[in-house]
Amino acid sequence: MRAGGGAGERRKPSEPRLAGPKLPAAAAAAREKPRRLRVTSVIMKPWISSLLLAWISILHCTWAEFFTSIGQMTDLIYAEKDLVQSLKEYIRAEEARLFKIKSWAEKMDILTSKSTSDPEGYLSHPVNAYKLVKRLNTDWPALENMVLQDSTTGFIANLTMQRQFFPTEEDETGAAKALMRLQDTYKLDPDTISKGDLPGTKYRSTLSADDSFGMGKTAYNDGDYYHTVLWMQQALKQHDDGEDAVTSKVEILDYLSYAVFQLGDIHRAVELTRRLISLDSSHERAGGNLRYFEKLLEEERLGKRLNKTSETQPATQGGIYERPPDYLPERDVYEALCRGEGIKLTPRRQKRLFCRYHDGNRTPQLLIAPFKEEDEWDSPHIVRYYDVLSDEEIERIKELAKPKLARATVRDPKTGVLTVANYRVSKSSWLEEGDDPVIAQLNRRMHYITGLSVKTAELLQVANYGMGGQYEPHFDFSRRPFDSGLKTEGNRLATFLNYKGEQDAFKHLGTGNRVATFLNYMSDVEAGGATVFPDFGATIWPKKGTSVFWYNLFRSGEGDYRTRHAACPVLVGSKWVSNKWFHERGQEFLRPCGSTEVD
Repeated sequence: MRAGGGAGERRKPSEPRLAGPKLPAAAAAAREKPRRLRVTSVIMKPWISSLLLAWISILHCTWAEFFTSIGQMTDLIYAEKDLVQSLKEYIRAEEARLFKIKSWAEKMDILTSKSTSDPEGYLSHPVNAYKLVKRLNTDWPALENMVLQDSTTGFIANLTMQRQFFPTEEDETGAAKALMRLQDTYKLDPDTISKGDLPGTKYRSTLSADDSFGMGKTAYNDGDYYHTVLWMQQALKQHDDGEDAVTSKVEILDYLSYAVFQLGDIHRAVELTRRLISLDSSHERAGGNLRYFEKLLEEERLGKRLNKTSETQPATQGGIYERPPDYLPERDVYEALCRGEGIKLTPRRQKRLFCRYHDGNRTPQLLIAPFKEEDEWDSPHIVRYYDVLSDEEIERIKELAKPKLARATVRDPKTGVLTVANYRVSKSSWLEEGDDPVIAQLNRRMHYITGLSVKTAELLQVANYGMGGQYEPHFDFSRRPFDSGLKTEGNRLATFLNYKGEQDAFKHLGTGNRVATFLNYMSDVEAGGATVFPDFGATIWPKKGTSVFWYNLFRSGEGDYRTRHAACPVLVGSKWVSNKWFHERGQEFLRPCGSTEVD
């Protein structure tokens, strides 16, 4: 019996019901809390109430003509004493509040001094990037509520003005998912990430138990119980290790027990729920959940005795639940290549790879200063060129691109409409020759190297991959309706990756399909960020100033499905690239047709 399947079934009124943490409603309430605080902040604090009551008492005494009796006036002495005590309570509360604000300011001063000294280097650590988004979306608004209790109008006005530029809940969720993506791709356990033990990092940053709990809640809210379990277990571990946390063990166990149940592990759900009840016997959901879990276990035992079937257990590896399969058929191969595993560069193939000087078939501009060319792969032929861009040119291109950067889009294969997608996480901009002489110079350089016309090529695209930035396996060329008669030697992905209903993405351009890709690496990447080709097992690592070139189409114009490639998630660093897509039109005499469909 599948554990998760019973949650939504109809039951008799007497049967127990299953209930998990109601995160969406709680999250919505949390987002509304600052607004409610602004409204209710006029409600009197306890010490203010005491002050007011004391003064009412004094007024009452005045009305009672206490001055006419020293004996009665002694009551005023005690009333004043109460006022002093109430005032001291107010001062202590204010000092405690200001101490918290001062401590936060000092902590942020140290942090921002470090981060502003090298913003890109600091943000190259994905945990720093996540915590920056989390601070601005969650912690600063919480501080705002604390400061609102005082008349510090200048700070509040400034913070309110700045908040319109702060990350949103969507940003915080996206940052959390980026950490989970890195976790999966590079096989990092939550403890490694929480301790900040990442390769090539200049700045060390850690996740607290509350941060780990927040990661788990993000996954839970997205229906991702696999990552919910991983991060709630990490939060529980940190809590058990004695780390100070706002989140209680009861809250963590509430999410964790329900998530492991959703993964089909009823036995562990029972164990965790019992632990939860031992800490909070009056928990509103735990008792009902435990009865429901125990009922499922009893039904499972009964079914096992009657049918003599083996007990169903969730798939695990070394005690860790297996990651559920997703939409990407070559996920395992792709991620292994990102880690530098499974590369099929055999000694025999390596013998066919050479280095040489490239003069573009004796192009006059390259005769005196040819480019260094290195074979990255033999078939399909992928080459790398060295010293294509200088540091000065790279900085100028980045300077031009930054104001224009926007979330990168993909073309929907069915509608042809550009849209954002989770499998492409980067920002990009497009630069024209007229934007700056360096763009025109780079376009000419790519023309000299490839021998292809840039007149029908697309504009120079500049992309920046930030925290967990990636572009999952894709084709650069537009696929055409599948022809069963097409020869597919070397095109093992052709059959199932060819969509009959796909739009011709470049028909409106009138320049044909994307015949070739010229990719410029404009930064080194400390860890991750490789360009990989899952079909034939190649991994190409970024090297600043170098460029990689390959053809997307055979000489016949048919797509080379082997060129399906991906930009791996950036684990540590900030990846900058630019690329030029050459189109078919204008290349007829520069790259003539071959004698077969796959030449």
